[in-house]
Amino acid sequence: MSNVYDRLAELGITLPPLAVPAAAYVPFVRTGNLVFLSGHIAKRDGKPWAGQLGREIDTATGQQAARAVAIDLLGTLHAAIGDLNKVERIVKVMSLVNSTPAFTEQHLVTNGCSELLGAVFGDKGAHARSAFGVAQIPMGACVEIELIAQVA
Repeated sequence: MSNVYDRLAELGITLPPLAVPAAAYVPFVRTGNLVFLSGHIAKRDGKPWAGQLGREIDTATGQQAARAVAIDLLGTLHAAIGDLNKVERIVKVMSLVNSTPAFTEQHLVTNGCSELLGAVFGDKGAHARSAFGVAQIPMGACVEIELIAQVA
């Protein structure tokens, strides 16, 4: 695959700066060749993208929110390792979707993140994944996603 930053430019993506944690945690931890990224909430216009899937937000909009989270995760991963070309594999994605009890498309919402990771990293972006429906996420956000990456 070509340079990851060339692919991001082709997709019209500019990486955001490292976000300051909202509570008592760090944005990432590296141990050996694994980098664990803390959960990132969906944001729109710099504010929490609030709402509940199955109530105020539909699946397609939830996918857009999950894609926005993926971009923020990539910004954090870049800050953690200095060069996204060092990514050997996206290992795992865990997604929490703020949803009503009747909403059952958490997996489709999370595809917004997974598909972007695949577009950016190709085969290295294929990952294991969990997607959960939850009653609430901090600040009312519609989606929160964490990521584990293997790096050189």
